[in-house]
Amino acid sequence: MEFTEAYKQTGPCCFSPNARYLAVAVDYRLVIRDVLSLKVVQLFSCLDKISYIEWALDSEYILCGLYKRPMIQAWSLTQPEWTCKIDEGHAGIAYARWSPDSRHILTTSDFQLRLTVWSLVNTACIHVQWPKHASKGVSFTQDGKFAAICTRRDCKDYINLLSCQTWEMMGVFAVDTLDLADIQWSPDDSAIVIWDSPLEYKVLIYSPDGRCLFKYQAYESALGVKSVSWSPCGQFLAVGSYDQMLRVLNHLTWKTFAKFMHLSSVRAPCSAPVFKEVDEPLQLDMSELRISDDFIQGNSENAPEGHYRVRYKVMDLPITLPSQKPPVDKPNPKQGIGLLSWSTDSQHLFTRNDNMPTVLWIWDIRHLELAAILVQKEPIRAAAWDPTCARLVLCTGSSHLYMWTPSGAYCVNIPLPQLNITDLKWNSDGSCLLLKDKEMFCCASVLMLPDSSEDSSDE
Repeated sequence: MEFTEAYKQTGPCCFSPNARYLAVAVDYRLVIRDVLSLKVVQLFSCLDKISYIEWALDSEYILCGLYKRPMIQAWSLTQPEWTCKIDEGHAGIAYARWSPDSRHILTTSDFQLRLTVWSLVNTACIHVQWPKHASKGVSFTQDGKFAAICTRRDCKDYINLLSCQTWEMMGVFAVDTLDLADIQWSPDDSAIVIWDSPLEYKVLIYSPDGRCLFKYQAYESALGVKSVSWSPCGQFLAVGSYDQMLRVLNHLTWKTFAKFMHLSSVRAPCSAPVFKEVDEPLQLDMSELRISDDFIQGNSENAPEGHYRVRYKVMDLPITLPSQKPPVDKPNPKQGIGLLSWSTDSQHLFTRNDNMPTVLWIWDIRHLELAAILVQKEPIRAAAWDPTCARLVLCTGSSHLYMWTPSGAYCVNIPLPQLNITDLKWNSDGSCLLLKDKEMFCCASVLMLPDSSEDSSDE
């Protein structure tokens, strides 16, 4: 891997959908950089500090959320003189997003009073009353033709279907939830999954015409669903729960065909390797070296702390994984499957059980078994799949990156002082990786995976 130098950032950073540009928030300024050279290609000045940025799908426009003001500003890369400002007045703006056609912006007001669709073509706007959530509860079909918007009125949840061409209401139907948490269209646009709040375990599958295709409830009288994700192929629906179990449903009968438990003790006959992050002392033979004291003192600051390097060690079974017991007297316990994501080929998925924050579980869907366990020294901050292959990258707030592929796992040292990675994002073509610190960021170019398998190693 090759790393760029570090650059300043004070907020959100994200790649454009066409993989050509990188948008970076620096206080009031929106900096657009070329991905290959990281040279500044556009610089826009906003009216307040940038809280949120999002690219339009065509990568021509970009919006900035100035939630302190509150206000939305949008910019055009091809027409730098073009500007757009959206202000809801006393209603405020809690969240903003692009529509799939890249010519409309959807804003949600404070207290979820209304959702407004703003047109950049003719300045028209359309209102949807009583949206259920600010940042959640809105989902678009893959072809970009329809939007499903969750609303709530008279103490009941509804799904509003809108056409993304005319923004006319195509239909409204009530759903059987106590307190709807979120909604997702299936990748093939044939079904909509809805799940209830953690207080009620309920996953509902609806057809676009409002028919309930299936109701799934794994258990009752306990905290329920925590995370839900469709596989990219659309054939599987993964449901992570507070009971520390991952359940996978199929799209034909909507029945559960796999249940994956996250136990604190791993024993045989488990065949999955357990990779544990360890510190290894650097073994240097200094017996015949003659270095002056001034040289040693001048370079001591640049030397690795304690002269250690980080690597993965394959552990023997049985092994007890580090876990925490959440307090029973506090809400929102750190327990259950809080992190869940599919690989791009739908053959693997990773999970993190939140009461084991340093452990990442990788599952093989083809063989319905555990593929690997990664045990880190620090809690896992972020993890993401390569959009082009089965390669996983994660960070823990340290100066290292951790990677896993079906052929092994390895650690990568980042050659930038004082850069502790707290977040990471892939470019859409898999060629570049954005690494964020609290105040800085850098990019790493990533080579394509070789065809030949390689053992677990460290770089």
